[in-house]
Amino acid sequence: MKAGISYQYLSGVETGKENFSIQVLESLAKSLGLPVRALVATAYDSAAVSAPPRMEPRYFRPQVPLPEGLAIRHIEAAANLTQSIIHRINRNMALEIGRTLQSLIQGNNFSGLVSNIFSNAMDECSPYKHNHDQKYPDLVHKKGNDGAGIGLEVKTTINIGKGGESHNGHSGWHVIACYNFVENGGIQFIHLMFAPLNGYQHPNPDWCYVGSKVNSVTGSRRTETYATTLVGTTKLRDGSVYLDSGKVNFTRWRQARDSAIPPWSIFAKNNPL
Repeated sequence: MKAGISYQYLSGVETGKENFSIQVLESLAKSLGLPVRALVATAYDSAAVSAPPRMEPRYFRPQVPLPEGLAIRHIEAAANLTQSIIHRINRNMALEIGRTLQSLIQGNNFSGLVSNIFSNAMDECSPYKHNHDQKYPDLVHKKGNDGAGIGLEVKTTINIGKGGESHNGHSGWHVIACYNFVENGGIQFIHLMFAPLNGYQHPNPDWCYVGSKVNSVTGSRRTETYATTLVGTTKLRDGSVYLDSGKVNFTRWRQARDSAIPPWSIFAKNNPL
């Protein structure tokens, strides 16, 4: 064969009976017209682990209230599409440069990218469409002839169970989608929270002004930011519409409310989790 390797030896390598060296990989890659890294990445990509993650239907909690017009099937489709897109990006990057996207950009920038992809997926998979004025919120569900609609602001984060952060702290529906990195370089959503929050100008705000802080390590200054109060964070946690109980331990999370625990909350006594 082109690589100068016998069929018997190659068969032994495939079955694990023979060892192989980098020289053998180089010969195989050269005969196929591929860089060695592409050959290895292609072999890895063919393994079952390379398939993009899928949302687990059993982890959805249909009792949780959602903004009007939005259903669990919409969220599931949008999350699966987002995971698939990130997987495909990293698969191609592994073939071309041998690195994942998240290894090249800062964590907050990566989360911003995931937020944009998830917003696009929601636009494609649900009645909630892009707010083309590029103003708050990210998505709007139009209803009626007067053009009025229901908004949905989107944030994604790797910080599981964390509350919301915003550059405006406005009232309205918010979704915080928390994800983990998986072995093949992709992401997997493990916790999705939906809740209507009171803006920072409300008499009982769910946001507090954080300001513009300087990172003590990098020296960079973050933009003006609002963060949810503990009451606002608890509202989001109560609205956990998707929670992978094998990966998220919520039992020690703090809570603060102005009223009783809602029956759909993960903290309710009849909670099946």
